Amino acid sequence: MAFIFSGDDVCQATTPTPIPAPYWVAFSPSSANLIGIALDETGLPIDKEWLGVLSGNQLNTSDRQFSNPIATAYSGHQFGVWAGQLGDGRAILLGDIADQELQLKGAGITRFSRMGDGRAVLRSSIREFLCSEAMHALGIPTTRALSIVGSDLPVRRETLETAAVCARLAPSFLRIGHFEHFASLDDVERLREFADYLIQYHYPDSQTADVPYLSLFQEICARNARLVAHWQAVGFCHGVLNSDNISVLGLTMDYGPFGFLDQFQIDHICNHSDQGGRYAYHRQPQIMHWNMACLASAMIPLLADKSDEALAQDRLRSALEQFPVIYAQTWQSLFRRKLGFTTSQEGDIALIERLLQAMHDSKVDFTNFFRSLGKLRIGEAISQNSLRDEFIDRESIDQWFVDYTERLKAGSCPDEVRQHAMNQINPKYILRNHLAQTAIEKAQDKDFSEVTKLLQILSKPFDEQSEYEAYSMAPPPNAQAVEVSCSS
Repeated sequence: MAFIFSGDDVCQATTPTPIPAPYWVAFSPSSANLIGIALDETGLPIDKEWLGVLSGNQLNTSDRQFSNPIATAYSGHQFGVWAGQLGDGRAILLGDIADQELQLKGAGITRFSRMGDGRAVLRSSIREFLCSEAMHALGIPTTRALSIVGSDLPVRRETLETAAVCARLAPSFLRIGHFEHFASLDDVERLREFADYLIQYHYPDSQTADVPYLSLFQEICARNARLVAHWQAVGFCHGVLNSDNISVLGLTMDYGPFGFLDQFQIDHICNHSDQGGRYAYHRQPQIMHWNMACLASAMIPLLADKSDEALAQDRLRSALEQFPVIYAQTWQSLFRRKLGFTTSQEGDIALIERLLQAMHDSKVDFTNFFRSLGKLRIGEAISQNSLRDEFIDRESIDQWFVDYTERLKAGSCPDEVRQHAMNQINPKYILRNHLAQTAIEKAQDKDFSEVTKLLQILSKPFDEQSEYEAYSMAPPPNAQAVEVSCSS
């Protein structure tokens, strides 16, 4: 649905700033299909005008005109501190196409760029493009990536890099920060406008609720609780869960210093800029809950409109208390499935937590362990199980496997059936940082083949893809750790 709001307080007409000599770096046929772009035999748009549009160099294709590009205003909390007005500093919303908003990230300076240059670099654009499409293939709600267009335009970050524009798709890019912005201005009419829009186009069931705005808040909380549970289940770390980076549709958005776990560390910090570990892996559910509290605070005036403020606060507080409940239910269900349990039994959670602690203590590869766990045969002797070799405390993990095997026996599920089910939730392929870095380094030399190959592999994360077995491996011991930060 197109961004329907108007007014200088909400958005600014913003024409993208052209880049010199644009060229294709990457293109997602899956995203193109979502919005009906016809492709040629090379997987690129038949209409060559799309290169100009997706680079920000023009606003029309042969049959489509994007006549009103805008950048929107929002505010938010960054690292737990109110940051005031922020906004689309390098993202320009071109318009809508097939019920999706089309946005260009890195398309030039906007009114909200502050001291920034409005550009994205090739490195960060490749990471966002690949991870957006990888998350979609994993079945995790996310914004989509349509393309990367590169240019030799120099851009200064920690070093001198080249520019790129990443085209993104979403039903809406509205975020908590939009609500926080107008709440901070005491603009109840704008708050109501945003809430009414969301109810009409994205949360229609809330229309018939006793208190529609309360229902809207409950649904946003539920979506984001389930979202972060899915992150935890695949070992995804967002890296910068500021309130302005949180979608009100429950989508993963604003891929920056993200990372998937290699060795399992409960307190893993993927963002080099996050020195206090606020957004560490184990804190993501807590932080998302905190962000929902920010939204609740912003929505108080909507509920207080027909009741007193104390009652509005009580209603929102009660709704907020459901977040950890929904999160826990989703997390427990996902991890039961990861272990091959088809029913819920007392003791399941303790068994899962024992395993995660053992994986943490021994720094076991998160993705590969769960994928390999499906191969376990119930009748097999523990001593024949090679997975135990991954753990330092052999006695403890052997006892865990004994207890796990007994639990599987209680489920009465044949080994082959269980393995098939486990392989549908435990991916074999994730976007590991070292894989992304290899693709980036080749792309910096104008070789984009690795980006294309990774897109292909990651589009089928649960398939064996034996020809790409090497891409499922943990990073080699001599691989230099890839540091990502808020500039990523």
